[in-house]
Amino acid sequence: MSNQLQNLNIERAVLSSIIFEPSVYEDIAAALKPGDFYLPDHQAIFKAMAELNTEGSPIDEEFLKNRLVKENAFKEDVFSEILVTNPITNTAAYVDEIKEKAIKRELVQLTTEIKSVAVEQDLPSEDVLDLVQKKLYEISLDSATKEFRESMEMVKSTIEHIHEMKKRGNSGVVGVDTGYGELNDLTAGFGEGDLIIIAARPAMGKTAFTLNLAQKALDDARGVAVFSLEMPAEQLMLRMLAAKTSIPLQKLRVGDLDDDQWSRLTAASDEMSRQQLFVDDDGMLNIHQLRSKLRKLKSQHQDISLCIIDYLQLMNGSGGKDRHLEVSEISRGLKLLARELNIPIIALSQLNRGLESRNDKRPMLSDIRESGSIEQDADMIMFVYRDDVYRMREEAEKEKRAKAEGQEYKSDFKEKVEEETEIIVGKNRNGPIGVAHLIFQKMFTRFVEKGNVPVEIVYESAEYDAAHSNVTLPPI
Repeated sequence: MSNQLQNLNIERAVLSSIIFEPSVYEDIAAALKPGDFYLPDHQAIFKAMAELNTEGSPIDEEFLKNRLVKENAFKEDVFSEILVTNPITNTAAYVDEIKEKAIKRELVQLTTEIKSVAVEQDLPSEDVLDLVQKKLYEISLDSATKEFRESMEMVKSTIEHIHEMKKRGNSGVVGVDTGYGELNDLTAGFGEGDLIIIAARPAMGKTAFTLNLAQKALDDARGVAVFSLEMPAEQLMLRMLAAKTSIPLQKLRVGDLDDDQWSRLTAASDEMSRQQLFVDDDGMLNIHQLRSKLRKLKSQHQDISLCIIDYLQLMNGSGGKDRHLEVSEISRGLKLLARELNIPIIALSQLNRGLESRNDKRPMLSDIRESGSIEQDADMIMFVYRDDVYRMREEAEKEKRAKAEGQEYKSDFKEKVEEETEIIVGKNRNGPIGVAHLIFQKMFTRFVEKGNVPVEIVYESAEYDAAHSNVTLPPI
């Protein structure tokens, strides 16, 4: 192979430096993996060094030789060539050179794969593009994969995870904090690689709830990507600012603010402008485009720790299939993407209209549109349920029927500025199911915990919007 793709002398020098000065191993191992070495024998030696380091054994000539003999990977001539190579003091430049050539070899291998899938296997162009994007993302992040993870490595990783949880003070949150204590008790937060479905009927507040989750992640200095297929980015920002400032959304939309509210809005806007929030409001998005965009964003901004899609049924598949197969492709694609990027992905979902014919209108898993594949792929499924939404509709129907019959009907039901909300965890692959109870503050499109209403809020009369504006709010 061309010297542009390998340099055995540099590989020997790096391995020799580790043997003669084991303290440099950690710095080198942080940048290189065994597969970055071109010669298989060099790969075996670097792998043996990693095993010795994990065990706490010396990385010296004797221990290394014994380990290679034990694994039937010892070659006297290769080992001798390394020992007679002069060690180097500035390993960084040599490590960079090994990494550079390893990446070039991976790119050359990728060109061979492209030819195979595009010409010999004759795969559709979208599948080929997806493969190329995925491989390029892996190469750019140096995220090499293995068929199996060995027991020693898994145990070490698990113990490190337990120590990390201990440092957090036994809070019970192992992933992205939801911001709600009851919900954290059920979910332990959103785990890396999880696909979370948040489903509800229209007007229940699923978009508002999800934006509240996004705001908590942003406040924790996490990056958040939002794919909004239903409303433009400006409307999303209006809702987030209303929740953050305790200024009614309707007032923000028409600009009817007093001096104190302008001051709060300015402070909140300055804070939001510094946070890592990225919104794609392309309403015609398919699964291939989403994967490409999110991979690119994640490679440019490693702080991205949460992705939100509003909402799943508005996404397009590859085309040419019935809708159930398309949704299956989308949900499976999102789950694989969550694992690939190692972040939780939250996808909003609509529910079937049929649940409204039941006496108890609390959603169930079977109420999710095209639910089969979504149920299977999701790690967690949550429903947003507000009973007052149905009570208000029922009272409106009674009044309508009474008028049609020439009768008078006076309802004693009054719309509230705060409504009790159930967040129903209907599926939880890694924990219990149950219900978390929140309060929905409609003016601010904000969900808060019971007994945790921000003290600075002063509610206006329920008739404020009707009396002061002709603007009609869109469904939440």
